[in-house]
Amino acid sequence: MEKLVEQVWDYTKHAKFYSYRPNYAPKSIDMLVCLAHGGGGGGNPNNSSLKVADIGAGTGNLSIMLLERACEVVSVEPNDAMREIGIERTKGQKITWVRATGIDSTLKAGEFDWVTFGSSFNVMDRNEALVEAHRLLKKGSYFSCMWNHRDLNDPVQKIAEDTIVEFVPNYTRGTRREDQRPIIESRKDLFDNIIYLEEDFYFHQSIENYINAWKSVKNPYWDLEQAEGVELFEKISSKIRERLPQEFDIKYTTRCWSAKKI
Repeated sequence: MEKLVEQVWDYTKHAKFYSYRPNYAPKSIDMLVCLAHGGGGGGNPNNSSLKVADIGAGTGNLSIMLLERACEVVSVEPNDAMREIGIERTKGQKITWVRATGIDSTLKAGEFDWVTFGSSFNVMDRNEALVEAHRLLKKGSYFSCMWNHRDLNDPVQKIAEDTIVEFVPNYTRGTRREDQRPIIESRKDLFDNIIYLEEDFYFHQSIENYINAWKSVKNPYWDLEQAEGVELFEKISSKIRERLPQEFDIKYTTRCWSAKKI
């Protein structure tokens, strides 16, 4: 599985474009922090710093939001390029970066108040990731997995989606769009008390930054390391540039599933 994470899901060439993606909806993260404070059996008082394992931390988008909310963060990221950007972005803060995978984090068992997967739960064996999250958590504490989903009813997103489908008729969005409840429920020996939340938000974006955000996406349809993939992406992005204004507000939805360690 480490092979899967580091080779099939190798984000080395995508790392520098991650800053163009919107971060998670702030109020959702606030609510999740409150949830995590209430975990840990007797509860983690609100004036106590949460110790969080942020799994598949990438370039630190979620880790930074957790640091802003006074969490003590251990960020686990196997990809060197992404981790190096994350280290630079969080320099001088209460955070430790670890080169490891989500199913073998190398972290000590039972030490964490919260385990998070920000847009990373889908790039590893989710069953094994649940086992590892369970191992890391204190009893009664929560794990959370979350994504930002493009609102496909938003006019901007619909234009982009329709344009992609013109060039890639078999385009699908993968497991990041799936309801995560079934996989969590399949491990009732590990987790229970599933909580789901979602929040819509708008993100102001220029057309060029929007195109750059798409360059951070890894999928089986265009490989920007191959001439054919670059050619296809350029055709898609050229059409998107023709069809969208220079700047716009674009709608996203943060969706998150959390569950308590038994």
